[in-house]
Amino acid sequence: MHAWIDYLAKTLALIRKELLALLGDPSSRTLLFAPALMQSLLFGYGATYDLTNAPYAVLDQSRGATSIELLARLDGTGVFKRAATLTSSDQIAELIDSGKALLVISIPTDFETRLASGQQAPLQVILDGRNSSTAGLAAAYVGSIVAAYNQSLGNAAPLTIVRRAWFNPNLESRWNLMPALIASLSMLQTLMLAALSVAREREQGTFDQLLVTPLTPLQILIGKAVPSILVGLIQSTIIFLIILFWFQIPMSGSVWLLYLGLLMFTVASVGIGLSISAVSLTMQQAMLYTFMLVMPLMLLSGLLTPVGNMPKVLQIATYVNPLRFGIDLVRRVYLEGAGFGDVAFNFVPLLGVAVITLPLAAWLFRHRLA
Repeated sequence: MHAWIDYLAKTLALIRKELLALLGDPSSRTLLFAPALMQSLLFGYGATYDLTNAPYAVLDQSRGATSIELLARLDGTGVFKRAATLTSSDQIAELIDSGKALLVISIPTDFETRLASGQQAPLQVILDGRNSSTAGLAAAYVGSIVAAYNQSLGNAAPLTIVRRAWFNPNLESRWNLMPALIASLSMLQTLMLAALSVAREREQGTFDQLLVTPLTPLQILIGKAVPSILVGLIQSTIIFLIILFWFQIPMSGSVWLLYLGLLMFTVASVGIGLSISAVSLTMQQAMLYTFMLVMPLMLLSGLLTPVGNMPKVLQIATYVNPLRFGIDLVRRVYLEGAGFGDVAFNFVPLLGVAVITLPLAAWLFRHRLA
């Protein structure tokens, strides 16, 4: 009996010690509770599959009363926002490529004539298949509007929809998700490796010895950054090969451009990780800071939900998120076959993050002392 009481007392003492270690430091308490609050808000606003804003364009070659009424029903939903009214089919590619329109509705010239003669009238819906979930929802919504219109006419489905999805013919969600993992999965590891690199040595007491060596902060920075960058690129390569050969998702763009973008993205990620590591006194702090940062980066990246569906304030916040631009670059190069001119904008924020975080980390190496 005495042995059991002693065992229980030691267990409770250990539990008390761990609780004091977690809650004793004000910064630790903040790290424990603030992320839960912030992430719950981000999930509520950012992670939504609701179709609330679907920009579309229309190419109405019929210009009849029926097509005008049908488009009025579409505009009246409050979900579909007309981004452009086209005059030629040559204008469709530019709108879809630039992301200005999620879908294009093409109404042929004989649309009104077919309806008047009781024939089926095809209505073509061209979708941006890069975001298969949203495109599928939009297509289903258009289908329900057409079905309601057919019912109002009392006819046996005179209108039919012919769907065509660009960059993802079968609207498979795997095509949308897997290329994005080339950037997102590698970031998790590189961010953690970089975040723990300095914190580990600081905890072991060897980092102060490194600072008094003849090495400059820049040399220390390069020595810490390069291994993490290499690991990140190797992980991206493994994921890339699995997607290409195992899942057989064809790549349309340049491998060299893809790796140039991944290199810039990884450098930016390592810069964030080293900054975290430089301000962390222990490995535990570095891990807590990293986990606190990873979830917002994922939610605000466009990995699962389009950035355009988020509130404006969160869309602005995504401009400091390298994962948003890394995913966009990889998807466009991999699925679209985009050239450097098409994805050049993505390099600007990635370069900006790297230019700010890497010098900051180098400065903190010297000035952030235990």
